[in-house]
Amino acid sequence: MTNLFLAAQAAAGGGSGMSMLVMMVAIFAIMYFFMIRPQQKRQKEIQKFQNELTEGTQVVTGGGIYGTVKSIDLAKNTVDVKIARDVVITVDKGYVFKDVTSTSLQK
Repeated sequence: MTNLFLAAQAAAGGGSGMSMLVMMVAIFAIMYFFMIRPQQKRQKEIQKFQNELTEGTQVVTGGGIYGTVKSIDLAKNTVDVKIARDVVITVDKGYVFKDVTSTSLQK
């Protein structure tokens, strides 16, 4: 069994250092273009939406609560969200996301 293992190592030994380096670079490139880059784009879109919030915008909080922006406090970085008649909650601005159901209903 050991001789078989040694023979396999000897056969694969020619240039394996360079091919291993090329494979590692290829794996990193694939991870960057399919995982890291799309996530960065998504984060920029969320940040842009949060910075452009206005009163009356329909949103979803990080906890899954749907509502409408009533007021924005830039000093405290909070948003007051109306979730029902006479029910307003205060949420950190970082936990407010776009309501995709409101945009899909308008089309």
